[in-house]
Amino acid sequence: MANIQYYDVILKPVVTEKSMNAMNERKYTFLVHTEANKSMIKEAVEKMFPGTKVEKVNTMNLDGKTKRRGMTFGKTAKTKKAIVQLTADSKEIEIFAGL
Repeated sequence: MANIQYYDVILKPVVTEKSMNAMNERKYTFLVHTEANKSMIKEAVEKMFPGTKVEKVNTMNLDGKTKRRGMTFGKTAKTKKAIVQLTADSKEIEIFAGL
């Protein structure tokens, strides 16, 4: 496994209607590094967003989609999503505040 630092774990937030509705329950969705595990994701969220405390992390491995261009078939890259549940006394994540 590669040497992954905490700032390499979280790639970008997922902004969809479903993920925005989950924010009411203090759940935030991120695209994460494919080799990151739950403890690495928890550590990265707590370090990148000061004042947050993670209660639990759920992860999903997503296979790449099959794409076609002419007669040639290929696959897009695999991705991994993480849904992070914050504790009740935790501070909210600021990047989602204006959305």
